[in-house]
Amino acid sequence: MQKNKALLYGANGYTGKLIALYAEEYNISPVLAGRNKEEISALATELNLPYEIISLDDAAQLKSSLATVAVVIHAAGPFRYTAKQMIEACIETGTHYIDINGDISVFEFIKKYDDKAKQANVMLLPGAGFDVVPTDCIALQLKNELPDATHLELAFVSIGGQISHGTATTMASKIGEGGVIRENGQFVKKPLGHKGKWIEADGKKLFVMSIPWGDISTAFVTTGIPNIETYTGIKPSVYRVLKLQFLFNFLLRTKFVRGTIQKKINQNPPGPTDEKRAKGKTYIWGKVSNAAGKEVIRKIVCADGYTVTAIGCLIITQKILSGNFKAGYQTPAGCYGKDLIFEIPGSAIIN
Repeated sequence: MQKNKALLYGANGYTGKLIALYAEEYNISPVLAGRNKEEISALATELNLPYEIISLDDAAQLKSSLATVAVVIHAAGPFRYTAKQMIEACIETGTHYIDINGDISVFEFIKKYDDKAKQANVMLLPGAGFDVVPTDCIALQLKNELPDATHLELAFVSIGGQISHGTATTMASKIGEGGVIRENGQFVKKPLGHKGKWIEADGKKLFVMSIPWGDISTAFVTTGIPNIETYTGIKPSVYRVLKLQFLFNFLLRTKFVRGTIQKKINQNPPGPTDEKRAKGKTYIWGKVSNAAGKEVIRKIVCADGYTVTAIGCLIITQKILSGNFKAGYQTPAGCYGKDLIFEIPGSAIIN
């Protein structure tokens, strides 16, 4: 059987719907899939696309569905709970896997399947969207410009954006757990926001604080640079408050606090409106340095995170369907090069 289709799992989520809505522009007609029959079938009717109702807990059904498709776009998180079932089914059925994960622990977990994926001639490429395509591309560009770099810093600042329910839920499930950096090739735990600083991009001064972003895992694979720190934009006043979070982490990790936060999330809109997304943009800043103290800084601007995620997934899916893939565990820039981000409309180099 020739497998030339894509399956979009989690199509009823905020990002899943965006991927489905943009798919026609990229000549992709995915099979929409997920557990919620009412929402999945309604979206399939609206977009005139096929659909299947699949539970990740039904391994036989999952493998039967994957046997007919070439690639899965996995958009149903939190991935610490959903990646294992999908990846193991993909390897058994010879189906390529991409997802929109941003969790360091999940990247590291998926990496363990590298050998099995290579044996099955299957590509596993997590982080096929905003986390981590733009930052991965700038990391590789910097590595190419300073091959002996020993330290890498990456930062992103979203302007006019809003997070979705799925992203907020993932963040809520990890609140109180602190941060992490990569030091001499190893993960080292640090308090969330243990560092804060000002950067410049597009003529603007932007304040950023350290966070455990996915590149702590993926940029090491892409570049081999042993010391990596990642940052995100935040108001200095909020940063000062967060610096005290370590005093309350034991409370933030309780089921009661996380449950209260989740209830609040569920009361909010599922994600930014189309108007907000259209107005939103993201600055990506990166710096490398070597043992001699030489530094290189590069910056890019791209669309809001959700637009980058939807289009990034579809561009990568296009490549896979045309036979352009590498078996085993891959990173976006590691597989498709430093210019992958510029295939997404709205991306450009800035000063």
